[in-house]
Amino acid sequence: MVNINSQDRIGLFIDGSNLYAAARALAFDIDYKRLLDAFAEKGRLIRAFYYTALIEDQEYSPIRPLVDWLDYNGYTMVTKPAKEFTDSMGRRKIKGNMDIELAVDMIEMAPVLDHVVLFSGDGDFRRLVEAVQRKGLLVSVVSTVRSQPPTK
Repeated sequence: MVNINSQDRIGLFIDGSNLYAAARALAFDIDYKRLLDAFAEKGRLIRAFYYTALIEDQEYSPIRPLVDWLDYNGYTMVTKPAKEFTDSMGRRKIKGNMDIELAVDMIEMAPVLDHVVLFSGDGDFRRLVEAVQRKGLLVSVVSTVRSQPPTK
């Protein structure tokens, strides 16, 4: 568990697709209720964001029940429609990068937080982490090196 001072104002920033891929690669189920409770017990949890793109035109999205549950159970959901396209090899691809949304929210929340916990192995967030640290915040990154490819 992340080392947190009991007076710290905490913000959780969860890169949903990255965390989902890591958990799936490790055959690991995440108890999102216990996750929220654990951080609320350690400090003053200000907000828990969960970022994910959704395929809007599908009749049933496998992630929709999770998104609805998280929204109802204390997470701030940040979603946008995923873009579907066919690559040069004719393969169907889905793109739904949420990096900008996560970065903007973290920068905007920085003045009311002491500790940011980023759930992502995306190296693109390195400059964001450095920027938030320069603002005086402690940043913890939750990731894994045990998946293939490693998320670090």
